[in-house]
Amino acid sequence: MPKSKKTTKDLTLTDPQYYFNRELSWLEFNNRVLHEAIDSRTPLLERLKFMSIFSSNLDEFFMVRVAGLKRQVEEGVSKLTPDGRTPSDQLEGISQRLRPMVTEQHQHFEKVLRPQLIEQGIYILDYMDLTPEQRAYLQNYFEAQIFPVLTPLAVDPGHPFPYISNLSLNLAVVIKDPEKGEDLFARVKVPKVLPRFMPLPEPLRNKQNGQRAIWTGVPLEQVIAHNLESLFPGMNIQEYHLFRITRNADLAVEEDEADDLMLAIEQGLRRRRLGGSVVRMETQSTMPEGLKETLMEELGLEETDVYEVEGLLGLGDLMSFMELPVPQLKDPSWTPVMPPRLRLSSGEEEGEDFFSLIRKSDLLVHHPYHSFNATVQRFITQAVEDPQVLAIKMTLYRTSGDSPIVNALITAAENGKQVVVLVELKARFDEENNINWARKLEQAGVHVVYGLVDLKTHTKIVLVVRREEKKIRRYFHIGTGNYNSKTARLYTDLGLLGCCNDLGADLTDLFNYLTGYSRQRSYRKMLVAPVNLRDRMTAMIQREIDNCNNGGTGRIVAKMNALVDPKIIATLYEASQAGVQIDLIVRGICCLRPGIKGLSENIRVISIVGRFLEHSRIFYFYNQGQEEVYIGSADWMPRNLDRRVEAVVPVENPEIVKDLQEILGIMLADNRQAWELQSDGQYIQRQPGDVKEQSSQKILMEMAMQSPGVS
Repeated sequence: MPKSKKTTKDLTLTDPQYYFNRELSWLEFNNRVLHEAIDSRTPLLERLKFMSIFSSNLDEFFMVRVAGLKRQVEEGVSKLTPDGRTPSDQLEGISQRLRPMVTEQHQHFEKVLRPQLIEQGIYILDYMDLTPEQRAYLQNYFEAQIFPVLTPLAVDPGHPFPYISNLSLNLAVVIKDPEKGEDLFARVKVPKVLPRFMPLPEPLRNKQNGQRAIWTGVPLEQVIAHNLESLFPGMNIQEYHLFRITRNADLAVEEDEADDLMLAIEQGLRRRRLGGSVVRMETQSTMPEGLKETLMEELGLEETDVYEVEGLLGLGDLMSFMELPVPQLKDPSWTPVMPPRLRLSSGEEEGEDFFSLIRKSDLLVHHPYHSFNATVQRFITQAVEDPQVLAIKMTLYRTSGDSPIVNALITAAENGKQVVVLVELKARFDEENNINWARKLEQAGVHVVYGLVDLKTHTKIVLVVRREEKKIRRYFHIGTGNYNSKTARLYTDLGLLGCCNDLGADLTDLFNYLTGYSRQRSYRKMLVAPVNLRDRMTAMIQREIDNCNNGGTGRIVAKMNALVDPKIIATLYEASQAGVQIDLIVRGICCLRPGIKGLSENIRVISIVGRFLEHSRIFYFYNQGQEEVYIGSADWMPRNLDRRVEAVVPVENPEIVKDLQEILGIMLADNRQAWELQSDGQYIQRQPGDVKEQSSQKILMEMAMQSPGVS
């Protein structure tokens, strides 16, 4: 493509019109998630799953992002975002964009998915549609199993308006006292300890073609609503209406003033449980205006904070239907495989240990196509068991509640090995889990570090120090994803296992930075935030610019979760103006505006949304044929580059470089799950048309199954 005649002198690269808003871009990502729930090509129960994910994503968005914007408005913050919006502007934009999406979600569930579920023998019924026998069963069940759990709360001069917990589903009940003739108000919380959707026993399930349905049931709140007389005997139930609230759940900790970070975070967690201010209320559209206004006044809400929907509230609970034993309504099951080298070693070279394999050459693992348990977990487990291993050091950002890796580290410490674990206590919504693990690790004799003040430690690194023939060798894993065996089956992530001396030394320096008072400012090979990652990434983009300006060719391909950083975006605009060809694979937020003549016409952006959450980060630079490829934990966001400890590693093994280039090529050719970002901010999903459908995730699964050694 010929170079644009325009230069940076013609355009102001910081002009707000050249940037998309971060929050609105995230909403577009969640809209792509919703599309998977609407797309008829998606298996039926998977569509319910995506409905659930859409709702759960929104819950967190309101708890953190919207709550933060509302707090800025209250504090009078007027600083503009790179796209030129105030906090108030952003809240207004969120409301305008989100409301039609929420309406579409609920209408599609009620009018399309519920009927399609019935066709497949899954009846999510309304209470009014039940037979007398079904109602009788649920009434008996209510009295025996539900009634004892409920606590009706009156609202009157002697009973102030009750505290409404975060993400709770509630019944607002209007009652008439027959003796006084006055209307009263009460609130009944739908308990989370019971299943949201109450199943009927097999003999009472609806029939379909002479056969009992797979599942028949009703929402729990409807069972409660139709038995309110038991909660308010002697009163007349006038009406009831459902509502659901979302509170500010961000955790603010004054780290500089905290003598004990763990204690400060525990106190913050207690404040979160009590709940911050209410930021959203969801109601059914049938709620009377007067009742809605009463709730708004009591909860401190404005009209723009209320979302009215048709049908059921809280569709995040639809995830429970994924447990139904109907594989024909789900994606084909996937079992991660062992990488070819590990399969061959376990066969032809029986007994060869993991360390000898890594000494021969670096090993790339790609989850969930490759088994996490057979690779990363095996690496750590073998290090724990190997008598030649002297020390194990690792970072933990998020891990599972029953983490076998953490249990292995405890065993290592009990066996006398030197074990150091940095547990990031500030990992949002995993703080409590991480505190529990930190305590267990400390009790076992593990050296536990909580992280650095004002920085989250987001790196995914393990360092194993081993004695071999009177010398010390360092083995490592550097990855893009968390050490969590459960999410490793759901998220796509990459990891490099190796024993390069320079990288081993870099990791030693990095751990000293994390655990001691080191102020390491230079690394041999690794790119580390907040030390040198931003400068090195910028320099590599600039190198492509210089090569183009000198008559050469420039090429960048980068895959990440989010692209937000204005400085990086401005540098990419410069690269496009110089003629550098840039392809970006950005799953979620993208604030860069592609395809603008004279500015970003050489930049293309796609987003891939599929059965696995795209979480890996890959950075490719052509470098005049001396290609460089990096993987690591960082996105191109201010928080990753400036406020987190991140590690990005160069991949130097030629075979692995080819593998990563192939992965990028497969994703760029995706015409099934890929969406192309337009210069106006819209995403358009690619369609196969007359060519063969190419789903990158499906292709990578097929490649894993076809690799040597898979039967």
